[in-house]
Amino acid sequence: MNRFFIAGLTCAVILGVLASQSMFFVGENQRALVLQLGEPIAPVRAPGINFKLPFVQSAVFLENRILVFDIPKTYSLTADLKTFEIDNYACWRITDPLIFYRKLRSELVAAERLRSIVYSQLRSAIGSKELNEVVYTKRTAIMEEVLQKSNKQAEEYGVAIIDVRIKRTDLPNRQAIFNRMNAERKRMANKYRSEGESEDRRIRSEAEMQRDIILANATRESILIRGSADAKAIKIFADALSADSEFYEFSKSLEVYSNAFKENTRIIFSNEDPLLRYFN
Repeated sequence: MNRFFIAGLTCAVILGVLASQSMFFVGENQRALVLQLGEPIAPVRAPGINFKLPFVQSAVFLENRILVFDIPKTYSLTADLKTFEIDNYACWRITDPLIFYRKLRSELVAAERLRSIVYSQLRSAIGSKELNEVVYTKRTAIMEEVLQKSNKQAEEYGVAIIDVRIKRTDLPNRQAIFNRMNAERKRMANKYRSEGESEDRRIRSEAEMQRDIILANATRESILIRGSADAKAIKIFADALSADSEFYEFSKSLEVYSNAFKENTRIIFSNEDPLLRYFN
């Protein structure tokens, strides 16, 4: 009786050990690789209960979820020679477990390798852009560029980078940056003032020149008009004189009398003076 019990118990233990060594369970968020003498063999095992050869084969489990790694804060230099601190992260997942295990073995090694790839591409992309483009105008385009180039390098490791994002950008030594920006704004303000004063002088000079030209033209026109009027007056006088010279002499003599003989004025003439002929 005891022999049969011991034999049965021994068989049960052996069967239990064999079952535990030949069966393994893959979770919903995992995929498994079966290793034979340390080398992975296809196919990749799906979630659920799977089997392997006991003692000869073993199973390793890989994440099937999206994983995240942070890139430590670092300083980057932009194309306009501005230094700033950048903090970012990346999301990734395993796309080919067989290639992944053969080249990287674990998620920790993969995270370090991908961190180096993304960091290199990010610095390269930022180095070709100006600070305002990195922070504002072209931030999304830069992230897309980094994502595409990083993915090309990551494909050979059997992984895909899902997303790359900048969490925060910050200027180092804020007071020095503020002082430099303040000095730059003052320099620009002085430049604009100088340009404004130069433009003011130019406009005033042009206005004064136009004024002088207008006055000169007006003076010339006035002289021409006056000359023309004087010529017409002389002609009229000449015509009048030629028409009746005696009357003209008489009228001019009256003007002389009117101007010469004022009140309390005493003038001595001889009787034969031509000026007095109209008194005779």
